[in-house]
Amino acid sequence: MLDDLFVASDKGDGIEGEEAGARPSIPFDYLSVADELHSGRIKVSGSGFATEYREAGADLATEFAALLDHAKLALAGEEPKPEEKLPPIDPESIAVELGLNQPKQVADFSRMRRSFAFANHPDRVAPHLRQRAMIRMQVANMLIDEAKRRALAGARR
Repeated sequence: MLDDLFVASDKGDGIEGEEAGARPSIPFDYLSVADELHSGRIKVSGSGFATEYREAGADLATEFAALLDHAKLALAGEEPKPEEKLPPIDPESIAVELGLNQPKQVADFSRMRRSFAFANHPDRVAPHLRQRAMIRMQVANMLIDEAKRRALAGARR
């Protein structure tokens, strides 16, 4: 469907040899989709999504290793100012900073994610720390997602 939308927008740009103002083959109205989603007529199986969510976290260790390797390469040339202490990017330090060492309720994870983002989002830090902040946010989101998966799995037992 997205391909149809892109083709339709390209055709409307006046490209030679193509018909101007072409419409996508599937009509799409964002408001009608939003209304349909909010109407309650669409039913989604919670168990199917829960299974997919758990399976998505199965390769978390591999993702962490790849993310940290990429981070080390990206930050290799970073030079801190003499008086500046750089925030850590290792998962253990970020987990302590998040407070993941204490048991949490599932509802706490969204608040935890927002408060960490408020303090560490790349748009809120100095320009020379943006790459590091982006990596910290990625690691924190992965840690929070894994902790949330474990909390949900523990609640189901």
